[in-house]
Amino acid sequence: MVQDPGPTPPPEQSEKSVGELVFDVSERTSTLIREEIELAKAEISEKVSQLIRGSVVGAVAAVFLFFALILIMEGVAWLLNDLVFDNFWLGFFVEAGLFLLIGAIAILVAVRALKRGAPPTPDQAIEEAKLTRERLERAQ
Repeated sequence: MVQDPGPTPPPEQSEKSVGELVFDVSERTSTLIREEIELAKAEISEKVSQLIRGSVVGAVAAVFLFFALILIMEGVAWLLNDLVFDNFWLGFFVEAGLFLLIGAIAILVAVRALKRGAPPTPDQAIEEAKLTRERLERAQ
């Protein structure tokens, strides 16, 4: 019984020299690296644009909320004057303390949100590079 040596490579591959094969591997490796770099750039630019878009919308919302808050707090200060205090300045000082408390809480929330969003790292590209490295190490 004759053993089958397995599938024969296409004629063009069997005719390639070792130098040509090494050149082909290095060319494919550099192409792979370039594609990984492009993926990382695309990921980072997408994350940065999302951070910028969210920051701009948040700033616009903050401006409108600030103006609305000025009007509301002016009314509350006069309401406190009418209902609780004899001196109308006390209502404004109570509101100032409330503003300081709300501002401190807002700063803590903003710092936590910024820490979660930054720095924008190319997670997908890093994961792909790790998988590629593992495959190359197994192939050797």
